[in-house]
Amino acid sequence: MLDKTIPFAKVFMRRKSGAPIPVFPLPEGFSYTYFEDGDELDWARIETSAGEFDSEFAALLYFKKEYMPEAGELSRRCLFIRTADGEKVATATAWWSFIGDQRRAWLHWVSVDKSFQGLGLGKAIISRVTELMKMLEGDVDFYLSTQTWSYIAINIYRKCGWEPTDEKKLYAWKYRGHYKKAVKLLEKYER
Repeated sequence: MLDKTIPFAKVFMRRKSGAPIPVFPLPEGFSYTYFEDGDELDWARIETSAGEFDSEFAALLYFKKEYMPEAGELSRRCLFIRTADGEKVATATAWWSFIGDQRRAWLHWVSVDKSFQGLGLGKAIISRVTELMKMLEGDVDFYLSTQTWSYIAINIYRKCGWEPTDEKKLYAWKYRGHYKKAVKLLEKYER
């Protein structure tokens, strides 16, 4: 869940190659499943419930723009957690982005449906998708983009081997000064 009552600052995080990936098991009654055609609707619902988008329509537009050009990759990179009844309630994607002209492994859009937060699903899917990224990309540095509003998630990322990074290439002109602001603010919320 996003906490928009605190100041916003962009946060980039990195999991260095070789860092251990702790295992956080799923609670009983939940299981993992990979993306299948039509799951973009579940993705949009989960992301909107978690506060990442203002509407499912906006989330769906983003999904189609970002992921559908590489739709063949989704079935091995977009992970969901589902309930025993088959309802998809959490998602994360082992994707990639470019830093300059270098392709890098990026963790995208980790979210848990608002009704299922606090059950350990976030830790479980982060550790599982980080392991998936290692399998797909090799044991290289991985990146993710978040914000101070997601300080609860940032604490979970840290438990999974991720740390804020101040790499200059990540903080384009739009985000200059955000790293220092974020680190100072996050000290108050570190657990």
